[in-house]
Order: sequence, then structure tokens, then C-alpha cells
Amino acid sequence: MGPELNAVALSAGVAAAVAAFGAWLVILVARRSTSVAAACAPVVVVLSLAAGVWASAQAMFLTEADSATMLLVLAAAIPIAAGVGILIAVRIQRAEHAAAEEAAARDAEREIEGSRREMVAWVSHDLRTPLAGIRAMAEALEDGVAEDPQRYLTQMVGDVERMSEMLDDLLALSRLQSGALSLTLEQINLADVVSENLASARALATARHVSLSGSAAGAVQATVDGREISRAVANLVANAIRHTPPDGSVVLEARAEPTAAVITVTDGCGGIEAEHLARVFDTGWRATEARTPTTGEGAGLGLAIVRSVAEAHDGSVGVQNVGDGCRFEIRIPVEA
Repeated sequence: MGPELNAVALSAGVAAAVAAFGAWLVILVARRSTSVAAACAPVVVVLSLAAGVWASAQAMFLTEADSATMLLVLAAAIPIAAGVGILIAVRIQRAEHAAAEEAAARDAEREIEGSRREMVAWVSHDLRTPLAGIRAMAEALEDGVAEDPQRYLTQMVGDVERMSEMLDDLLALSRLQSGALSLTLEQINLADVVSENLASARALATARHVSLSGSAAGAVQATVDGREISRAVANLVANAIRHTPPDGSVVLEARAEPTAAVITVTDGCGGIEAEHLARVFDTGWRATEARTPTTGEGAGLGLAIVRSVAEAHDGSVGVQNVGDGCRFEIRIPVEA
């Protein structure tokens, strides 16, 4: 084989090697990032084409000047190829981002829908039980077989009040989660909220034989909707009292931090399993016996309302096991 043919063979081999290496590199990169591979592919194609042209020029025995001219033309195409590759990569990234957001939205929608189905089932059960009792007592009163009519009437009134409270919670939660609630913000002292809730929950604590106490560390100022914050605190306190055994204690406190006003409710419920702590504020959550409402005590909406109220104020809620119970915390951001 003559020197010319050796040069042609070598050139063809180099061109094939460049094309193979470029293809392998694109495939390798594609396994990690499709967009980066898309950006590299046009440049690899141009380089492979340049290697092929160079090999062809050698085969056609063109002069070095002609070969250089052809290579310069291809070299000028490299920035164009790079631009095309970047454009394709950007579009791929946008498509992947949009697909990821769409998938996340679908997952969130499925989760919300599942939560709503569970809530409807639980609320239906909790409403059906007192309704059945009211119907039975009404029939007994109508037939004149009730031994103590006044007791029946008192029980019926109590059941109606509990169902009314449950429906109020449903409406409140619906407004909060839909964003339809318009907050009336004003600067208030959360110490007043603590005092008011201690006074209003005293009767429930006494009936449950639970010690209820609380305090505020000085003036705890926050710009909030007083009615909604009071609703959230009332739900926390009632929840704590209902799940604290007789002779236990519930403590309501408020304090000011540099960037937040904090309200805490500590109970003696016995604690919540660690794997369930993240779900405590989910709508209708009833994962443990310690937090499962008994008949007539609601549908598990109180803590969901607490979270929704906190989030409506750009705040947050949390819970942790402490001692023989749990500590629930509402954090409302304040200006430094």
C-alpha cells in the first residue's frame, strides 16, 4: 500500500474514531442529563462531519489549501451548532420542568382528593351517630315511652350543638383552605388571647378533671386576625383537654421571639408515635388511639384548622413529644 493510501486509511480511521467517540460521549452524557446531551449533540455532529470531510479531502488528494478552506467552513459552523444545541437544551429543560410541575400538581391533587374523601367519610359517620340517637329519642318522646323526657330533651340539644359545631368547623376549614377567607389584621397582645381562652376552656377542663393553666411572657405583640387566632388557640386547648387523662394538666403559654410570636399548648396525652407526628395536622387525621375522637367530639378537623389559620398568617405549626405528652406550637412572624 502506497503512502497516499496509507494517509487515506489513517484519515478515515481518525474520522471514524472521532464520530464513534462523539456518539459514545453523547450517549454517556444523556444518561445523566438529557438537556446537556442535546446541547452537545450538534457540536459532535459538526466535529464528526469535519473529520469526515478531512478524510474525504485526503482521499481526493486535494491540496492543503483546499482542505483547510473546507475545514474553516465547518469550523465556522461550530458556533451555530452550539447555539442550536443550547436552544434545544433550554427547551428540553423547560419541558422537563413543566412535566415535573404537572406531575407534582397531579400528586398533590390526588392527595387532597383522598384527604377530602376520608374527611367526608369520617364526618358522615360522626353526624350519623348523633342523628340516629336524636331520631330514637324523638320517637320515644312521640310514643310517650320516654321515662325521663327532660333528660332526652337535654341530650338532643347537646347532640344538635355538637353537630352544629362540627359543621361550623367544616365551613371554617373550607374557607381557610380555599383562600376565600379575608383576614382582618390588627396589632393585638397575645396575652389577651391566652387569658380569654383560659377562661372559656375552664368549664371543659373542670368537667374532664384536667388542670388548666397558662401565662404570657410580658406583652406578646403580633399583627393578626384576632378572631381566627383565638379560634386556632381554642381548638388546640380543647384538643389538649380532651386527650389528657383525668388529673393531668394542660398549659397554654405565649412568648415573643426576635422574629416570631409563639403560642404553645402542652398536654398530657401520653405522646404521639414519631412516625405520625408529621400527619397530626392533616385534615381528619386519626392515626393513633391517643388522637382518635370519641363519639360526639368532632371529626378531626380542629388541628387542620389550626394549621390553616397559621398558614393564612404566613406562619407555621408544629408538634413534638415532651415528657408525658405533646407540645403544640403556633409561630406567627413579626417584624424585627
